[in-house]
Amino acid sequence: MLGLDAASGLAAGAPDLQALLGRLKAQTQRATAELRRIVYGRRPAALYELGLARALCEDVEWLRRQAPALTVSLDIPADRLAGLPTAVEVACYRIAAEALTNVTKHADASQCSVRVHLDHGMIVDVCDNGVGLAEGWRAGVGIVSMRERVAELGGDLVIEPVFPHGTRVAARLPVRELR
Repeated sequence: MLGLDAASGLAAGAPDLQALLGRLKAQTQRATAELRRIVYGRRPAALYELGLARALCEDVEWLRRQAPALTVSLDIPADRLAGLPTAVEVACYRIAAEALTNVTKHADASQCSVRVHLDHGMIVDVCDNGVGLAEGWRAGVGIVSMRERVAELGGDLVIEPVFPHGTRVAARLPVRELR
């Protein structure tokens, strides 16, 4: 980008050239953002650097700072998650992150629990005590993404109301079949 900015400065007397350089800079920025999105989507840096348990712990800690009115609990057996297939780790991480995003955006909840454990597969369970699912609700991009991730691995996803208030997102991802 610096080269494009420098070229734009040199082209001070050529408005057509400046306009072209401006478009090229915008295209380069979009391409860079898309590339980052694709790379991050393959395997988030936090997973690579920290592992699944610590990456989720970091996300929950960040959420606690961002939404102090929301009490978030995390139950994850860090010692039992070594050696999981990358696809399962990424799906688990993304599903938990998207479910937490939905809690903060839509639930108006005061409490949320995240539980990740192994029980005939990887189980990701996120429950909140918020307003619940509106009548006639439709899945947005985040929920569609969760469903696609689970389907790719041959798992199950349930999104259901919690009584008396709240929503539960539960994913089961097969592990043995993938090893």
